[in-house]
Amino acid sequence: MTTERPFSGVYTALVTPFTASGAIDEPALRALVKRQTAAGVRGIVPCGTTGESATLDPAEHARVVGIVADEARSAARRIQVVAGAGSNDTRKAIALARVSAEAGADALLVVTPYYNKPTQAGLLAHYRAIADAVDLPIVLYNVPGRTGVNLLPETTLELAKDARFAAVKEASGDLDQASAILRRRPERFSVLSGEDSLTLSMMALGADGVVAVVSNEAPELLVRLVDLARAGRRDEAAACHARLYPLMRANFRESNPIPVKWALARMGLIGGSLRLPLVPLSPAHHAPLEEALELAGVLTASVAAEAAR
Repeated sequence: MTTERPFSGVYTALVTPFTASGAIDEPALRALVKRQTAAGVRGIVPCGTTGESATLDPAEHARVVGIVADEARSAARRIQVVAGAGSNDTRKAIALARVSAEAGADALLVVTPYYNKPTQAGLLAHYRAIADAVDLPIVLYNVPGRTGVNLLPETTLELAKDARFAAVKEASGDLDQASAILRRRPERFSVLSGEDSLTLSMMALGADGVVAVVSNEAPELLVRLVDLARAGRRDEAAACHARLYPLMRANFRESNPIPVKWALARMGLIGGSLRLPLVPLSPAHHAPLEEALELAGVLTASVAAEAAR
C-alpha cells in the first residue's frame, strides 16, 4: 500500500452548470457537489478548465468556490476544495487566489501561465509570488497541451522544496516526466495524474491519485479504481479502468468540457449550457459518448433517478 499524503485519491475537476440564459445554475451546482461527496471523492476542484474558468468573472469565481465550500463544509464527510486560481498575468492569479481563499477554499490549483510562454525562471517567480500572497497550499498544474509551456521536472522539484507547494497535477501525458518527479520528490509532496486515462499507469509508478474529468459522470467507479490501485489489487483496478476507458477518451472527442457537459445533461444532472466560445457537442459524437456512458454503468441509473423525481 502506498503512503497516504495530504493530497491523494480522486479530485473531481467539476463543471460549472449554467442556466439557459448563461447564469450560474446554483441549485444544480449544489446537487453536483452532494453527488460527488456521496460517491467518496477526496476533493472537488471548482473553477478549473472543466469549470470554464476562463469565462467566469471574479464575482462568479468567488460565488462558485463559495457554494462548493459551503456544501463541502456541511457534508457528513469533509472533502477538500481545491480552487482553480490560474492566469497568465501573475497579478490576476494573485487576485483569484485571494478571492478563492476568502470564499473558503482549502487549497489552490494554479496552472502554468498560458500563451505568453514564460521561461522556467519565470515560472518559479510566478508561483513564488502567488505563494507569498496567500496562506493556502498550492497544487501546481502542468498541462503543456493547453498552455504552450512545460513545467519541467527540475522546476517542479525546485518548487517542491518549499512546503507551500503541496502537490502537482501532472498532465503532460509523459510518463517519463512523471517518473522523474516521483523518484526525487519530497516525501510530503503529492503527485496527481492530470490525464484520466493515465491514472492507473501513474499510480503504478507511485502517484497518489488523480484530478479527473470522468469522475463528473462516474465518481464511484473512479474512486474504486484508485482505491484498488492503492491497495495493490492490480487486476481489479485494471477491470475498472477497462470500463471507464471509453468514457475517459470520449470526454475529449471535442475540447473539454464540451463532451462532459453533454453527458451530464444526458444523465439529467445539468442543463448542459456552455459559454462562448464553446459550443454544443457535434451530433456525430453523441452516440459514441452515450455508449461509453452505458458501459460505465451510469446512464441508465441516472436517467431512472431523474425520472423518479
